[in-house]
Amino acid sequence: MTEAGKTWAHHEVGKKLSNWGRWGDDDEIGTLNLVTPEKVAAAALLARTGKRIDLGMAFDKNGPQDGGFRINPVHTMTWTPLDTAGLPDGMISADDMIVMGLQCATQWDSLAHVGYDGYFYNGVPSTAVRPGIGATKNSFATANDHLISRGVLLDIPRLKGVDVLPDSYEITSADLNEAEAAQGVTVQPGDVLCLRTGWYKYFLDGDKSKFGSGPEAGPGLEALEWFRDRDIAALAMDNWAFERYPTVVEGSVIPVHQVAIRDIGLTIGEMFNFEDLAVDCAQDGVYEYLFTGTGLKISYSVGSPVTPIAIK
Repeated sequence: MTEAGKTWAHHEVGKKLSNWGRWGDDDEIGTLNLVTPEKVAAAALLARTGKRIDLGMAFDKNGPQDGGFRINPVHTMTWTPLDTAGLPDGMISADDMIVMGLQCATQWDSLAHVGYDGYFYNGVPSTAVRPGIGATKNSFATANDHLISRGVLLDIPRLKGVDVLPDSYEITSADLNEAEAAQGVTVQPGDVLCLRTGWYKYFLDGDKSKFGSGPEAGPGLEALEWFRDRDIAALAMDNWAFERYPTVVEGSVIPVHQVAIRDIGLTIGEMFNFEDLAVDCAQDGVYEYLFTGTGLKISYSVGSPVTPIAIK
């Protein structure tokens, strides 16, 4: 429950930016409705050379989790060539399994991941996410096939002349406008915006503590209006908490999550790797590409692991 009588700044922002009802009362995918067949067809034309750049982290025991409520993937073999020894035709085979949280590494949040005042996106009540079952509304499974579109990288550290943004740096609409101008690219409706903070470098350098905790750079409440006005379909980040952390909204933990997911209906992603992409875009001056980011179609899920690819 929210504190009685208190007016929360991020809830007021949410009322202003709300997309509830925009695509109908039964809509469960929010801004991903903007990824139309025409949008996908146009995005496919951006694959001019066939160059593929992996934007995800490996799903293994060396992932970013520290053993809290999320764990790194546990991979084991359930069948090896030893189990097929002695077959008359000499055939061998192998099989394996994995146990992991759906949001333990590079991942998407569904529109049933975060809400407030008892509701998720589009008026879905909290009771729609049921113990032992999951999200009966706003599940990631309903959104999965919409995560192919035009991708655009906005590289804020390069704009600022640094490798990584400072701790708790808040990315603003002014930063986003300046990055567009500097890079010669414009974010358009239905795009998947890949927003680089440089934070992933900490993970690559082996500093998982810095990467996964403490003050991090990211967008604040002010940038949400820019995302809403540009009608982006999804927003992928290279940090662990998506937003500026800790927040300046006293008494709240992740207010940008709340407004982005619950009110705007924006699918958001975390822990993407934009380092190789940033280098490539700076070299060829092309900051747009075909983005493919479909996850796993797991029924009733509130998020999904993903191995996203940028294709130029």
